[in-house]
Amino acid sequence: MTFEALRRPSLVWRLVILAAGWSLAVLVASALVLAMLFQQAALRRFDQGLSEMTDNLLAGTTIAEGGQVVAPALTDLRALRAYSGKYWQIAEPMAGGGVRPLVRSRSLWDADLKIPAEQAALLSSNPGKPVTYDTRGPLNEPLRALATQARLPNRAAPVIFVSAEDRSPVDRDVRGFITATAIAFVLLGLGIVGAVVIQVRVGLDPLFVLQREVASVRRGKLERLQSHYPTELTPLADELNALLAHNQDVVERQRTHVGNLAHALKTPLSVMLTEAGQQPGSLSEVVTRQAETMRQQVDHHLRRARASARMQGSGERTSVAEVLDELSRTMERIFLDKGLSIDWDADEQLFFLGERQDLLELAGNAMENAGKWCRGKVRVRATQISPEQLQLVIEDDGPGLSPADRAAATGRGTRLDETAPGSGLGLSIMDELARAYGGALRLGESRMGGLKVELDLPLAEP
Repeated sequence: MTFEALRRPSLVWRLVILAAGWSLAVLVASALVLAMLFQQAALRRFDQGLSEMTDNLLAGTTIAEGGQVVAPALTDLRALRAYSGKYWQIAEPMAGGGVRPLVRSRSLWDADLKIPAEQAALLSSNPGKPVTYDTRGPLNEPLRALATQARLPNRAAPVIFVSAEDRSPVDRDVRGFITATAIAFVLLGLGIVGAVVIQVRVGLDPLFVLQREVASVRRGKLERLQSHYPTELTPLADELNALLAHNQDVVERQRTHVGNLAHALKTPLSVMLTEAGQQPGSLSEVVTRQAETMRQQVDHHLRRARASARMQGSGERTSVAEVLDELSRTMERIFLDKGLSIDWDADEQLFFLGERQDLLELAGNAMENAGKWCRGKVRVRATQISPEQLQLVIEDDGPGLSPADRAAATGRGTRLDETAPGSGLGLSIMDELARAYGGALRLGESRMGGLKVELDLPLAEP
């Protein structure tokens, strides 16, 4: 894809990117919110268990006669197994800001539960309110801890009760949920993108149908748009049909004007030539010569104008094979005394994008010229050379032309052999008509020994 294409993305990709973009953004936001809510819910359940243990410690702790703190006998066996991941501790705050453990669970063995300074300050400023925080255990495992500060009867100094548990299982559950959610949302996102692409393609299909029909009109397969379009596109299709009809009317008027002009000019010229021929003399020769030149110029420009007008029309299609078959039979009868044999070949699905009369004139001039100069054989081949062009190649076994003569042969009125009949306009007419159709005429040397004429012409779809 080019930079210009990126600057001007297609309508399909605009809609796909916009719809898929906001859909994926909503999916990502939803996945993040779900993961956060699941983690918070898991931690709340986890904190409830820690809160129950802390409450049990607070409810069952007593003060012995010597002022010692006596912890209750808890029934959770994990607190009795060393480094089991289930811990509790009773401590008292120190004057310097730290805490001193008084009693701890057997599972801690010889380790302590650390209370960060900021959490200790919160406990002191909010007695009786539980505070949760994350810390590390005896084996450096991640712990979730809950602490509360309270006062016991018969003891002046406050006491801090702490319970903690390994949070690794909760973290694994959260990671598993996030992974499953991510996979589900990725699959859902791919499904949404696919659905958006299908929706856009189906929704814009009438536009693609319209484009194909317009292309068919341009190539001559249709004369007007014929499909039924949605309400939003019907006015556009109607306007395009109206434009086609208007252009066709304009072309027809141009053809009429061209024909009228041809008759208006040719009649006075014919009168001048006739009158000049009846009065021999130097003046008659000058008038005859100039009038003939004027008639050739008129023929040339009128022919080119007609071809240009036809190219602006609705795009008529002409079968190349039918025209070559007709011309071959005609030329073989015309040059019967020479025993002319024309070997032609063209695909039946090959169509010229233009009027039949123009193809007859183009191919007919070339084949007539080949029949006139050949020794008896002419070969004609019509092939498709590109998606929009066909090539017509006419070869003969005659004497051919030198490179210099080939360069001069397409000039108007050029006759390389004055003894042969004709006006010298055949190749010039072919050249002008081919260029009017956006094609080209080339002369070369045939492998049969004579002249090779190549005509590039517009191709109509079958």
